[in-house]
Amino acid sequence: MTDPSFLTTPLGRRIAYDRITGREPGIVFLHGLRSDMTGTKAVALADWARRTGRAFVRFDCSGHGRSSGRFEEGAIGDWFADALAVLDLLTGGPQVLVGSSMGGWLALLLGRAVPGRVKGLVGIAAAPDFTEDSIWAQASAAQQGALLRDGFIQRPGAYGDAPYVITRRLIEDGRAHLVLRAPLALPFPVRLLHGTADRDVPSAVALRLLGHATGPDMRLTLVKDADHRFSSPDCLALIETAISEVS
Repeated sequence: MTDPSFLTTPLGRRIAYDRITGREPGIVFLHGLRSDMTGTKAVALADWARRTGRAFVRFDCSGHGRSSGRFEEGAIGDWFADALAVLDLLTGGPQVLVGSSMGGWLALLLGRAVPGRVKGLVGIAAAPDFTEDSIWAQASAAQQGALLRDGFIQRPGAYGDAPYVITRRLIEDGRAHLVLRAPLALPFPVRLLHGTADRDVPSAVALRLLGHATGPDMRLTLVKDADHRFSSPDCLALIETAISEVS
């Protein structure tokens, strides 16, 4: 990828992004926790957008990739604000939101906050409310105590990555942005894609989201043996098909 462009948000964050001009509705890709816009799915979708002439925006949330800030200082509300600034300042008209893992949670927050700006939504191994239902719920009593006492704990990285810090602020801020505890109306086409071999976000989360949200056109596709990365050639083709369907 060439050097990214940068957007200064209303909150003063410097957000790295890549934008492709093309036909609308445009596509906005939202990456996962501790990922960025250079991940396999983001790059593959950028290539697909160029080939098909679609407008496309991908970006790094603050504390990720080449954007400003430190990961340890961020929380869901910060990354939601980043995504809202990107949607407001870099796109026009309703967009197709494509959210991977944490990005799926951010896409749902955008759909709840500004449904008029959403043409359709594609969730890839979407992880709504993961700070509460995964990190906090799966933490031991000792880890929960350390979070409350010290303000942070270390969590093992996935796929051989180094351990990373989970902060008390991430947990508490997440509670202010939960989407599975109150009515969630999604008045636009929604496609949820999830692998049955996902060990990070079980497919039960996708089933819970499908049962909880309301909308006129919602479908869940479960892919046998696909893992959380959901980035095999067949999975990437499914993502492209889902985007086309909700467009």
